[in-house]
Amino acid sequence: MTNGVKYQFTNKPWRYDGPNGWCFISLPEEMSKDIRAHFKQDEEGWGRLKATAKVGNSEWKTAIWFDTKVNTYLLPLKATIRQKEKVELDKHLTVSLWI
Repeated sequence: MTNGVKYQFTNKPWRYDGPNGWCFISLPEEMSKDIRAHFKQDEEGWGRLKATAKVGNSEWKTAIWFDTKVNTYLLPLKATIRQKEKVELDKHLTVSLWI
């Protein structure tokens, strides 16, 4: 059982158009507002907030980052998770997140 406040959402993963092309999934804006209202004091540099994420049967320790340009948190999706869970870009993915 994972500790913390649980959030769950569905969105489409996307690839950052830059060096190394990291893949992310954006949290819904309203959910991000709620998380920021309750946990902003726990953020580290650059709006980094420690979290545990789960996609399919894969669960891992990670962090979400607040992106001021789009006013939402971003969750990076590791290549190993994307491969193991057969994650496809631009196809809806359900994520559970514990803060």
